[in-house]
Amino acid sequence: MTENARPALHPNAQKVAAALDSVGVPGQVRELNDPARTAEEAAALLDIEVGAVCNSLIFDADGAPLLVLTSGAHRADTTILASLVNATQVRRATPDFVREATGQPIGGVSPVGHPAPITTIVDIALSNFDAVWAAGGHPHYVFPTTYAELLRITGGTSAVVSES
Repeated sequence: MTENARPALHPNAQKVAAALDSVGVPGQVRELNDPARTAEEAAALLDIEVGAVCNSLIFDADGAPLLVLTSGAHRADTTILASLVNATQVRRATPDFVREATGQPIGGVSPVGHPAPITTIVDIALSNFDAVWAAGGHPHYVFPTTYAELLRITGGTSAVVSES
Protein backbone atom coordinates (compact mmCIF):
# COMPACT_ATOMS: atom_id res chain seq x y z
CA MET A 1 0.00 0.00 0.00
CA THR A 2 1.36 3.42 -0.88
CA GLU A 3 1.74 6.18 1.66
CA ASN A 4 -1.39 8.03 0.50
CA ALA A 5 -3.59 4.98 -0.16
CA ARG A 6 -6.56 4.51 2.11
CA PRO A 7 -7.50 1.05 3.26
CA ALA A 8 -10.64 -0.30 1.63
CA LEU A 9 -13.94 0.26 3.40
CA HIS A 10 -15.59 -2.67 5.13
CA PRO A 11 -17.90 -4.46 2.61
CA ASN A 12 -21.02 -3.17 4.42
CA ALA A 13 -19.68 0.39 4.33
CA GLN A 14 -18.91 -0.06 0.62
CA LYS A 15 -22.57 -0.99 -0.01
CA VAL A 16 -23.73 2.06 1.94
CA ALA A 17 -21.30 4.34 0.06
CA ALA A 18 -22.53 2.92 -3.27
CA ALA A 19 -26.19 3.39 -2.22
CA LEU A 20 -25.49 7.00 -1.21
CA ASP A 21 -23.62 7.69 -4.44
CA SER A 22 -26.46 6.22 -6.51
CA VAL A 23 -28.91 8.77 -5.08
CA GLY A 24 -26.55 11.74 -5.25
CA VAL A 25 -25.71 12.15 -1.57
CA PRO A 26 -22.60 14.32 -1.17
CA GLY A 27 -21.70 13.10 2.36
CA GLN A 28 -18.98 10.48 2.41
CA VAL A 29 -18.86 7.37 4.59
CA ARG A 30 -16.13 7.93 7.15
CA GLU A 31 -14.27 5.43 9.29
CA LEU A 32 -14.10 6.07 13.03
CA ASN A 33 -11.09 5.09 15.14
CA ASP A 34 -13.38 3.40 17.66
CA PRO A 35 -16.74 1.70 17.20
CA ALA A 36 -19.90 3.72 17.81
CA ARG A 37 -22.58 1.17 18.74
CA THR A 38 -24.74 3.69 20.61
CA ALA A 39 -25.83 7.27 20.04
CA GLU A 40 -23.82 8.34 23.07
CA GLU A 41 -20.64 6.72 21.70
CA ALA A 42 -21.18 8.28 18.28
CA ALA A 43 -21.83 11.73 19.76
CA ALA A 44 -18.65 11.54 21.84
CA LEU A 45 -16.53 10.39 18.88
CA LEU A 46 -17.97 13.05 16.55
CA ASP A 47 -18.11 15.79 19.20
CA ILE A 48 -21.79 16.52 18.50
CA GLU A 49 -25.03 16.58 20.48
CA VAL A 50 -26.53 13.14 21.01
CA GLY A 51 -29.75 14.39 19.39
CA ALA A 52 -27.87 14.90 16.11
CA VAL A 53 -27.10 11.19 15.92
CA CYS A 54 -29.52 9.32 13.67
CA ASN A 55 -30.23 5.93 15.21
CA SER A 56 -31.30 3.33 12.65
CA LEU A 57 -33.49 0.92 14.57
CA ILE A 58 -35.09 -2.19 13.10
CA PHE A 59 -38.36 -3.35 14.58
CA ASP A 60 -40.47 -6.42 13.90
CA ALA A 61 -43.91 -5.12 12.84
CA ASP A 62 -46.17 -8.17 12.60
CA GLY A 63 -43.24 -10.10 11.11
CA ALA A 64 -42.13 -7.42 8.64
CA PRO A 65 -39.07 -5.22 9.16
CA LEU A 66 -39.69 -1.59 10.08
CA LEU A 67 -36.79 0.88 10.00
CA VAL A 68 -37.11 3.79 12.41
CA LEU A 69 -34.61 6.62 12.07
CA THR A 70 -34.75 8.39 15.39
CA SER A 71 -32.81 11.12 17.12
CA GLY A 72 -30.22 9.73 19.51
CA ALA A 73 -31.98 11.75 22.23
CA HIS A 74 -35.23 9.77 21.80
CA ARG A 75 -36.51 6.27 22.35
CA ALA A 76 -39.02 5.05 19.81
CA ASP A 77 -42.39 4.18 21.34
CA THR A 78 -43.63 0.86 19.93
CA THR A 79 -47.28 1.79 20.54
CA ILE A 80 -46.86 4.94 18.45
CA LEU A 81 -45.01 2.98 15.76
CA ALA A 82 -47.73 0.31 15.61
CA SER A 83 -50.38 2.96 15.02
CA LEU A 84 -48.25 4.62 12.32
CA VAL A 85 -47.91 1.41 10.30
CA ASN A 86 -51.25 -0.24 11.23
CA ALA A 87 -49.52 -3.17 12.92
CA THR A 88 -50.99 -5.29 15.66
CA GLN A 89 -47.59 -5.53 17.37
CA VAL A 90 -44.27 -3.77 16.95
CA ARG A 91 -41.33 -5.05 18.96
CA ARG A 92 -37.55 -4.83 18.97
CA ALA A 93 -36.10 -7.16 16.38
CA THR A 94 -33.64 -9.91 17.20
CA PRO A 95 -30.06 -9.59 15.94
CA ASP A 96 -30.74 -12.31 13.34
CA PHE A 97 -33.89 -10.50 12.13
CA VAL A 98 -31.91 -7.25 11.83
CA ARG A 99 -29.09 -8.86 9.87
CA GLU A 100 -31.54 -10.68 7.57
CA ALA A 101 -33.46 -7.46 6.83
CA THR A 102 -30.44 -5.16 6.44
CA GLY A 103 -27.33 -7.27 5.93
CA GLN A 104 -25.83 -5.16 8.73
CA PRO A 105 -25.15 -5.73 12.44
CA ILE A 106 -26.97 -4.02 15.30
CA GLY A 107 -24.92 -0.97 16.22
CA GLY A 108 -24.03 -0.28 12.60
CA VAL A 109 -27.35 -0.34 10.74
CA SER A 110 -27.46 2.34 8.08
CA PRO A 111 -30.55 4.06 6.69
CA VAL A 112 -29.57 2.67 3.24
CA GLY A 113 -27.67 -0.18 1.62
CA HIS A 114 -30.10 -2.97 2.50
CA PRO A 115 -30.88 -5.98 0.29
CA ALA A 116 -34.46 -4.75 -0.26
CA PRO A 117 -36.46 -1.59 0.58
CA ILE A 118 -37.74 -1.38 4.16
CA THR A 119 -40.75 0.62 5.35
CA THR A 120 -39.14 3.61 7.09
CA ILE A 121 -40.28 6.16 9.67
CA VAL A 122 -38.08 9.25 10.17
CA ASP A 123 -38.26 11.00 13.56
CA ILE A 124 -39.28 14.62 13.06
CA ALA A 125 -36.92 15.54 15.93
CA LEU A 126 -34.01 15.08 13.51
CA SER A 127 -35.26 18.20 11.69
CA ASN A 128 -33.98 20.27 14.64
CA PHE A 129 -30.40 19.81 13.40
CA ASP A 130 -28.72 21.23 10.29
CA ALA A 131 -26.66 18.04 10.02
CA VAL A 132 -27.13 14.59 11.49
CA TRP A 133 -24.82 11.59 11.48
CA ALA A 134 -25.96 8.09 10.58
CA ALA A 135 -24.27 4.70 10.74
CA GLY A 136 -22.51 3.46 7.65
CA GLY A 137 -23.35 -0.26 7.77
CA HIS A 138 -20.82 -1.17 10.48
CA PRO A 139 -20.10 0.25 13.97
CA HIS A 140 -16.84 1.85 12.72
CA TYR A 141 -18.49 3.88 9.91
CA VAL A 142 -20.75 6.95 9.78
CA PHE A 143 -21.85 9.55 7.26
CA PRO A 144 -23.24 13.09 7.50
CA THR A 145 -26.69 13.85 6.15
CA THR A 146 -29.76 15.97 6.81
CA TYR A 147 -33.33 15.29 7.85
CA ALA A 148 -34.65 16.20 4.39
CA GLU A 149 -32.06 13.99 2.75
CA LEU A 150 -33.00 11.04 5.00
CA LEU A 151 -36.61 11.40 3.91
CA ARG A 152 -35.55 11.51 0.27
CA ILE A 153 -33.08 8.63 0.23
CA THR A 154 -35.21 6.24 2.28
CA GLY A 155 -38.65 7.17 0.98
CA GLY A 156 -39.49 7.41 4.65
CA THR A 157 -42.45 9.00 6.39
CA SER A 158 -41.92 11.87 8.81
CA ALA A 159 -43.47 11.27 12.23
CA VAL A 160 -43.25 11.81 15.96
CA VAL A 161 -41.87 8.52 17.31
CA SER A 162 -41.79 9.16 21.04
CA GLU A 163 -43.71 11.03 23.70
CA SER A 164 -40.60 12.78 25.03
